[in-house]
Amino acid sequence: MSTHATSGAPAAAPLHFVPAADFKARARAALDDPKLRSSFRGAMDFLQAKRAVQFPDGDELEQLRDLGEAIRQHALSRLPDLLAQLEDKLTAAGVQVHWAETAEQANAIVHGIAQAHRARRVIKGKSMASEEIELNHYLAERGIDCIESDMGEYIVQLAGEKPSHIVMPAIHKTRGDIAALFERHIPDTPYTEDVDELIQTGRRALRQAFVEADIGLSGVNFAAADTGTLWLVENEGNGRLSTTVPDVHIAIMGMEKVVAKLEHIVPLASLLTRSATGQAITTYFNLISGPRNAGRGERDGPREVHLVLLDNGRSQAYADEQLRATLQCIRCGACMNHCPVYTRIGGHAYGTTYPGPIGKIISPHLLGLEATADLATASSLCGACGEVCPVRIPIPQLLIRLRTEANRDPAEQVAHPLRGQGAKFSRSEHLVWRFWSGAFAHPFTYRVFRWAATRLRAFAPSRQLGWTRHRAPLTPAPRSLSDLLRERGQAE
Repeated sequence: MSTHATSGAPAAAPLHFVPAADFKARARAALDDPKLRSSFRGAMDFLQAKRAVQFPDGDELEQLRDLGEAIRQHALSRLPDLLAQLEDKLTAAGVQVHWAETAEQANAIVHGIAQAHRARRVIKGKSMASEEIELNHYLAERGIDCIESDMGEYIVQLAGEKPSHIVMPAIHKTRGDIAALFERHIPDTPYTEDVDELIQTGRRALRQAFVEADIGLSGVNFAAADTGTLWLVENEGNGRLSTTVPDVHIAIMGMEKVVAKLEHIVPLASLLTRSATGQAITTYFNLISGPRNAGRGERDGPREVHLVLLDNGRSQAYADEQLRATLQCIRCGACMNHCPVYTRIGGHAYGTTYPGPIGKIISPHLLGLEATADLATASSLCGACGEVCPVRIPIPQLLIRLRTEANRDPAEQVAHPLRGQGAKFSRSEHLVWRFWSGAFAHPFTYRVFRWAATRLRAFAPSRQLGWTRHRAPLTPAPRSLSDLLRERGQAE
């Protein structure tokens, strides 16, 4: 079956980040959607249970987390050198390496390669980095069809949506939703909710696309600097087809994905698969070290391989010693699966490529605090995300830090200012806190404040910003504890 009719891919308008002002409205809408809440609750419970089965030995889990954290921190401590080493190794093997500081540059690089090969169709394996830069829409606007081959990504592409989870993009869709999408977008497809039949329908629609594509595109889970190896993890085989069948393979990789040695990837891969999908190992591990070498008689694989190393705000996180921990992430999604907020509102409410806890701490670097200031406060700081992170990213502490930066005076000079510093800064609120801290800093001012609060309690406002949205207003007591103690002849 030809996929020209199914490439599906309705030509939707670019799904850019939803402004911060819309986040609360989207969250409320999600909370009012019983179907969505039920779907996510069931899926998250299932994923939590699968992960627990994969880590029956608590001591082994903690030791593996220690090792994963050490590997990631070691790589980040040498990041510039490791990236240079990776480039040298890949270049020697015939891979063309490109550096992209921004999403615009990354898109232009991919488009330039496509133009050089007169490409009209790209087949994609799963790549969150390409979602981050909105590559599909960029290419579509320039006449190049970009087809998602990961089943979950293919489903959300047909729906004209963004992924709602970084590992399971269509987790918000029911069987009925998918059946209706396939019936509407894939020719001669009857409505069925049989899961096996739906999978086979999707595979048949996509199979010819691998042959017809001019370029195959993929993400990269890890890259080993010592060997120049790109490591891809997948379950469907679509990644392997995307990187080997077309004559040109383009890989897009966030610059933080590099590690020092190939052997360092093995424990990270173990943590990734067990934390993400509850599997001891995924179906496919793909190790790519260069294009087809005709001189050695190789007949398989692309004739040309490109790697796009993407910054897009990561260097901002890297520059700050505390925020650098954000880049330890291995994109397993465990923090989402255990987050009570994500479980209730789903991924689309966040409006970002990376939703959930990891999205709250990485999106401010990619998009700036002006666009993401509300995300850091969409957390109860329960700590579940930090407890399950396989590489021990201290997510709750980073959320507090980002809240601080969002409320910092924009004019304040700091060592590593974040883009959008002071996005939620309020001068009146700042003055109130200065008054409050001053009143409590000295005994005399505290006594005056206490006396005034009890005598003037009738003037306490009935509406107290966000507090009274769900709670009774705060009103000072008629008598302070100090007054009551004094009446009893007791010292304060």
